[in-house]
Amino acid sequence: MKGFMLLRIFLILIFLLSNSYAENLKNCEWDNRKGTPCIVISKTPNTSEFSELGINKIVITKEEIDNLGAVDTNDVLKLVSGLDVFQSGTKGQSTSVFTRGSESNHTLVMINGIAINDQSVTDGLHDFGQDFIQGIQKIEIYKGSSGAHFGPSAIAGAINFITAIDYTNSYSVNGYGLKNNSFGANYTMITDNDWHLNFQSSATLSETASAIADGAEYDGAENFQVNLNSEKWINDNLKFRSTAYSRKTVADYDGSATDEFGYVSDNRMYTIQTGLEHVSKKSENNLILHYHNYDREYENSGYLDEYDSESLVIRGESKNKSTNKFSFGYGTEYKYDWGAFENRGSYTASTKGHMKDLGVFGNIGYKFNENSILSIYLRSDDHNTTGQNETYKVNFTKLFGKFKFGLTHSTGLRNPTLYELYGSDNYGIGGNVNLNPEKSETNELSLTYNIFENITFNSTAYRAKVYDQIETNAAYSKHENQLIDINQEGLENELSFNRNNESLSIYNIFSKSRKTNGQAQARRPDLSYGLNYFKNKVSTPLGFVNLNINYKYTGKYVDWDGSANSKQKSTDIVDLSITKNFIGNTLYLKLTNLLNERYEKPATYSQDGRRIRFGFKRSF
Repeated sequence: MKGFMLLRIFLILIFLLSNSYAENLKNCEWDNRKGTPCIVISKTPNTSEFSELGINKIVITKEEIDNLGAVDTNDVLKLVSGLDVFQSGTKGQSTSVFTRGSESNHTLVMINGIAINDQSVTDGLHDFGQDFIQGIQKIEIYKGSSGAHFGPSAIAGAINFITAIDYTNSYSVNGYGLKNNSFGANYTMITDNDWHLNFQSSATLSETASAIADGAEYDGAENFQVNLNSEKWINDNLKFRSTAYSRKTVADYDGSATDEFGYVSDNRMYTIQTGLEHVSKKSENNLILHYHNYDREYENSGYLDEYDSESLVIRGESKNKSTNKFSFGYGTEYKYDWGAFENRGSYTASTKGHMKDLGVFGNIGYKFNENSILSIYLRSDDHNTTGQNETYKVNFTKLFGKFKFGLTHSTGLRNPTLYELYGSDNYGIGGNVNLNPEKSETNELSLTYNIFENITFNSTAYRAKVYDQIETNAAYSKHENQLIDINQEGLENELSFNRNNESLSIYNIFSKSRKTNGQAQARRPDLSYGLNYFKNKVSTPLGFVNLNINYKYTGKYVDWDGSANSKQKSTDIVDLSITKNFIGNTLYLKLTNLLNERYEKPATYSQDGRRIRFGFKRSF
């Protein structure tokens, strides 16, 4: 609880200082050079001006995150079509995200375009349950194979968290009851010599019923985050920027459907990024240095399991526009990973080792005319155990009146984890240094139709094959590349309406993920649909309010129920958020699971029923 006391003291201090720099933050400029940037600008790696038009990217802004009343990243990601979020209980519990029906370790997770994978995780997946949202300025979601842009592990897509400066000084409080609260603060100053310095901090306390369905005890989580950002234009073309991010999440875990006591995780993560960006009329160049560290401990019945990993990345990239029809880019990235873990108790497992990967990439974009653009992306990765492997992506975009057509062919790969290479456990499993990487091929056909000025229909059909899957062999003695492939196919449709103060998105997803022997993949629903609605300045007896309604139907899917694989029930989840601006303050009311749906996702793990959360945010 010391963290909450320190945060309260910090809130008082910034309130006293609130008028010191407020005048400096009034005038915003789009290009980040003078005054305050109005928006966060983020470019996709391995793109150039024309080739960037071939990217399938969903952007969720800070304003949209605030309108949702989100506390953790799951509050946002669960609403995105094509993503299926499975959390083993309530907030703070282990969480997996499945993109387009692929494996949970086929979605690469990044901070500011740099992968933040944890090499002490046995299967290489990212635990979204540890990520809370207060320090995030933007979320970018890439659906479809993205290896040519980001490197290994982006077989199904990628999620990029942007931690740029927030120029709205504020502090906030929200929660329900005495044991479910969140506090946040943001403060930015611009010094006399034009340094932009930003401090963000948050603390979240959560306590709910047992993560296990029908459990007897209470589980909870505490999360603390600190984010320090700085930027400075050294001259008219050269900018320096840096980010230091730290989070700590302590959560009560349940070991299994029959073991729910005495299992506590202490999950810490630290990231430091610094870089230079050079911008001229026809080129953009950047150099980024990145380091992150995971320090995780799990205490279970007197035994301590320890997991540690570190990653060092250096990446340089150049984007150029040579003519009005041709753009190109190129760059290189070196990544060094080290990791180790020791699992004690009735189940023992351990591993230790390192990985090196050198990536070289490039792209071109060519405009045949104003209505036809060809984009080609290439990347080669040289890994210390799997050797050299290439990924590529080809996109052709055609504009025809109110129609926009896109055709994409792309490939991806996932290198084996340290555990799959070198790990061992008391069941006899051993690592296999001769593993090949998992690979994929994906074809997409997209259509955009601007029906009217503010009504648009989007549709994407995709088909993917994943082969050389890494799994334990039948004798459970080592990891092997499987001969059985996975076929994935789907159709994503969205009808969107937008005008000044109102937006509506209605979507449906038909998705199928099957092994070539016909076996359905667990936790992959074949059907989902929903809507997201936002309206600004809704007239009510209490004055004007902002209204946000989110609905998502998730169809039936196969999952392990404790004794066998069985069909799980479909769900209808409705969330409602209301915000009201009042004398320079923002008041929040959020109702999650409005219909009070009782469900398990995944099976044997309960989810929250209806929750009413109140919040308050003051900007200065």
